[in-house]
Amino acid sequence: MATTFRLLHRDDRPAILEILRATRAFSPPDVQVAVELVDCYLKDGRDSGYHFHIAIEDDCLAGYICYGPTPLTKGTWDVYWIVTTPHLKGHGIGSQLLRLAEENVKAEGGRMLLIETSSSPLYLEARRFYLNRGYVIVSSIPDFYAPGDNKITFRKVL
Repeated sequence: MATTFRLLHRDDRPAILEILRATRAFSPPDVQVAVELVDCYLKDGRDSGYHFHIAIEDDCLAGYICYGPTPLTKGTWDVYWIVTTPHLKGHGIGSQLLRLAEENVKAEGGRMLLIETSSSPLYLEARRFYLNRGYVIVSSIPDFYAPGDNKITFRKVL
């Protein structure tokens, strides 16, 4: 199975919604925010401030990444979402999407990527994923999302 990558198309929206729900890691408000970013991009393209890359495997959407420049900074970018179809986790799709984003950010003059996530046990796999790809924890804000649920920020200098 060869994975291919391309930009987001309008007809990807239902599959993205399906993947977000299938992961079971995201609450309904999380899914709503993720889809709002998709809709912003579909309406305004790069002018939305978001970049989307889609992974396709066997003619199906296998995952996606959403990232963009951080407003009011010089060369700082954020990864907002990186999601892989649950049955394809561990196949390297997330790693490939993240590398693709890193290469594109670097080509655009970006100097660092930031990723924010929760400290809850539900996100342990995501935190390990970032650490294993060279990201380091640069901050933790206690009780950010809820009591006992900190916001963890990861950074990678490009």
